Amino acid sequence: MNATALLSMLLAAPSSGNQGFDLGKMMAIIIAAIFVNNFVLSRFLGICPFIGVSKQLDSAIGMGAAVVFVMTLATLGSWSVYNMLLVPLNLGYLRTIAFILIIASLVQLVEMILQKFSPSLYRALGIFLPLITTNCAILGVAVLNIDEKYSLGYSLVNAIAAGIGFTLALVLMAGLRQRLELANVPPALRGKPMAFLIAGIMSIAFLGFAGLGS
Repeated sequence: MNATALLSMLLAAPSSGNQGFDLGKMMAIIIAAIFVNNFVLSRFLGICPFIGVSKQLDSAIGMGAAVVFVMTLATLGSWSVYNMLLVPLNLGYLRTIAFILIIASLVQLVEMILQKFSPSLYRALGIFLPLITTNCAILGVAVLNIDEKYSLGYSLVNAIAAGIGFTLALVLMAGLRQRLELANVPPALRGKPMAFLIAGIMSIAFLGFAGLGS
């Protein structure tokens, strides 16, 4: 089987007759996941790590990379389990429980990898690393892929793009908060209040991407 045939098979939705590679659809999914329907700034999912880990740029990049990794593997696992196990057995109603178990297992794997190879980043992420298990952005991507009836290929594209969008929001937030440490911020707005104000302004700014790629 050549690469083109394999790509076409991966991009073919399991419940449709759409066989083939659609570059336009793939680009629309990427643009929508990163900008138009950003999971943090448009769908408001994953707010806890977004606020908690965006104090330092290094921690934000590390968390973003971990989320991209977990999102991609969670999508691969959840799509496969749902379409190859739950649907044939008529157990589709168990998808949320199954997806959470898959995500929790992957987070444990990420924790062990970071603790072994990057102890400093592991300590910097702290409690927010195991909180990836309950990061509704990751579960949201898995559920959205099923609801939209994406093929495995499009599901992986959507997951990677959503993770990049999450990382982009984290990095922008971290950069702004680091700059504000040097600013004369009123005492009543220091800390979390200013963080939520910035998040709101960023969300409004991302509304400017509405309609892009449609």
